Amino acid sequence: MNQKQAPGHPLDDLLRTDRIPHIWCPGCGIGTAFSSCLLAIKKSGIDLKNTVMVSGIGCTGRGAGYARLDSYHTTHGRAIPFATGMKLANPRLNVVIFSGDGDIFAIGGNHFIHAARRNIDITLVCVNNLNYGMTGGQVAATTPYGAKTTTTPMGNPEPPFNLPLLAYASGASYVARWTILHTRDMTESIKEALLKPGFSFIEVLSPCPVNYGRRNKESAFDTLKFYQEKTIIKNNAHPAELDIDFKRGVILGKFVDLDRDTCSERYDRMCRPNDQAEEAVAEKGI
Repeated sequence: MNQKQAPGHPLDDLLRTDRIPHIWCPGCGIGTAFSSCLLAIKKSGIDLKNTVMVSGIGCTGRGAGYARLDSYHTTHGRAIPFATGMKLANPRLNVVIFSGDGDIFAIGGNHFIHAARRNIDITLVCVNNLNYGMTGGQVAATTPYGAKTTTTPMGNPEPPFNLPLLAYASGASYVARWTILHTRDMTESIKEALLKPGFSFIEVLSPCPVNYGRRNKESAFDTLKFYQEKTIIKNNAHPAELDIDFKRGVILGKFVDLDRDTCSERYDRMCRPNDQAEEAVAEKGI
């Protein structure tokens, strides 16, 4: 008698299952963010044969290696310029970056502001776990003021970046923030961003219980309670309001959704008249 085959995972077609189990720690939220990203890619209906995923270095940077897409694990901080080159070389590609706050906003910060300024047509999902989780829990550009890390054992004396404000000020067309507890909203937002022309940025807040949480006496469950009790969804909030402060409360939602010419559209408009003039000259044999 034939045994009934167990049903597969709904994302098996987008997962490199030969690389499972993944490296992420128990209680880490990156897997949830990654699942939402893959689900959004499926729901968007974009052509998977023309879709690529790029990541940098760090815990989140391992995501590209688990995606059954053309995927690229690049050097630290260089996911955005790598993705930019791919998009400019082949504008038909759907380019998704899945990486972390340290990779994108510390060593890669300069690339971020210029990709947003140029309005490169790529979608960036940045998982923010508030520290350098993979390399020992050092302070990051996103670590909250006063939080303890391996390099700030007395508490972080520096103010962190407000990532949605930085994206908005740099010129991004689409800006949103969610937590890994808000999976449906996050999935829908990533789907929306994938279908939006221009530079789209989604910040995803995620627990890091082993490095950040342990040093701040905060379990993964505690972090999820913060996400439930200390967040408010306020779409269209001004990005200047979006500092992360769980004592005061953290605002989530979609904050920016603008129609702007993409980098490729501006290049085409600038260069096409010259191409047409050259074609006309060639036809006349001049």
